[in-house]
Amino acid sequence: MVPSSGAAGETQSRFRNLSANTRGIALMVVAMLTFASMDALSKLAMEKHAVAQVLCVRFWIFLAFALVLTRRRGVRASLVSRRPVLQIGRSALLIVEMGAFMLAFRAMHLADVHAIAAVAPLIAMVMAALLLGERIGPHRKVAAAIGFVGVLVIVRPGVGVFDGAAIWPLIGATLWGLYQVLVRKMAGVDPVGTTVLYTALVGVVAYSAFAPFVWTPPTPQMWLMLAGVGLLGAFGHATLVRALDTAPTSVLQPFGYVLPLWATVMSYLVWDHVPDRWTIGGCLLVVAGGLYALWREQRAGKAAAPG
Repeated sequence: MVPSSGAAGETQSRFRNLSANTRGIALMVVAMLTFASMDALSKLAMEKHAVAQVLCVRFWIFLAFALVLTRRRGVRASLVSRRPVLQIGRSALLIVEMGAFMLAFRAMHLADVHAIAAVAPLIAMVMAALLLGERIGPHRKVAAAIGFVGVLVIVRPGVGVFDGAAIWPLIGATLWGLYQVLVRKMAGVDPVGTTVLYTALVGVVAYSAFAPFVWTPPTPQMWLMLAGVGLLGAFGHATLVRALDTAPTSVLQPFGYVLPLWATVMSYLVWDHVPDRWTIGGCLLVVAGGLYALWREQRAGKAAAPG
């Protein structure tokens, strides 16, 4: 056996031995890192190309990713859903949500968009309680509140942020919260591959209908950038679906605040925005909220363990 393969197998074994909530949290953090990287590339790509073109390329790559993911089960078998209407509706919701955020990134600074979008985890927690009957305990509320305060410290949104363009991230945040709840609702109903495949197909059909009207030929460098957006989007959404299939929505939401933390890092790497002391303090609050939630989940898991 090749040593690297053995190490990878050992890592996968350890990951599977973790509790479902811990595995879901780890996947959620990875998804947030991926989305932050994708947002940075998307903002750069939209300096040269229309929203519909960027998202069209992204979804075609997403479709290729979904076909690879479902190759063992087969595409035809993966298209068989117990709740096809819910799958299509959930996918359509994501398409509108993506468009809203892309318009927000074009009109506003990345930090301001994520400041407003920070309400998404709270929206998801409330919707999970209303639609899924999930209980929101006091510790999860505290963790979410700490993360939300941390986000506000990071971005320190002024009055100027909340102008007419702010409607786009508000719409996006609301739809993003609802989308995560609907993905969780599909957990145990359809395989993860089916959920990912429906998302890709609906996105390809929708944006391929608009892209030809705004298409401009990309340069080789822009093709690489668009491909990066697509690959990051595919991996991020597949990871998010897996996370929501593994752990309850309300458990994962405090870790949604990791996204603006990663976005701050991306802003520094891409636009050379040096974090100040307020940003560092806010990041520490976000991390503190996530670690508190993780600690409570581990304690709850030990308490529930037999013996």
